[in-house]
Amino acid sequence: MKLVTLEKSASLLLQGNVGIVPTDTMYGVVASALNKEAVEHLYAIRKRVAVKPCIILIPSILNIHQFGIHPDAHTIHMLEAWWPGKVSVVLPCSSKQYEYLHRGTWSLAFRIPDSTPLRELLKRTGPIVAPSANIEGQSPARTIEEAYAYFGNSVDFYVDARELPITPSTLVSIKNKKVTLLRQGAVTISAQLLIPMAIFFFPW
Repeated sequence: MKLVTLEKSASLLLQGNVGIVPTDTMYGVVASALNKEAVEHLYAIRKRVAVKPCIILIPSILNIHQFGIHPDAHTIHMLEAWWPGKVSVVLPCSSKQYEYLHRGTWSLAFRIPDSTPLRELLKRTGPIVAPSANIEGQSPARTIEEAYAYFGNSVDFYVDARELPITPSTLVSIKNKKVTLLRQGAVTISAQLLIPMAIFFFPW
């Protein structure tokens, strides 16, 4: 097991490596969202269903523009209310360039994490994909030892933060100024913000 610091992981991610790092919700398998080869490698070693997009962690709302997404003022207001925080937001994405990220769903989910060290990392790496650290269908790892049992040396590095709780982010979709709750998680979304108020299964 190659153990590195969170600071050191930045250069490894920029080189196209895949690793295990602590996020604000749980351990994640991470790779640069702008490196198609790294993303596909992550999908392969995690055995992630090919049509399931990954949540993308970003350091700033401005990073959304990199993916050809330009939210209106209403959406920006919602994002500013939730971020940084444990709310992931699905936005429409019509870019064919990033089909390897939206996997044909034509939408991408973003979050500015509620962790200062992680946001500092993201300022260096840019956006990263960060699904939970487990093989598809298995329980998320609480420790790097559990993560290593899943991935061994198929990932390039591990960042140890001891045992972490498993607190999935709340997942919402914003489309045409309507907010829909897709998954209730770490943050309870006020019913007044949901138009319509509904919970749907969503494969994130």
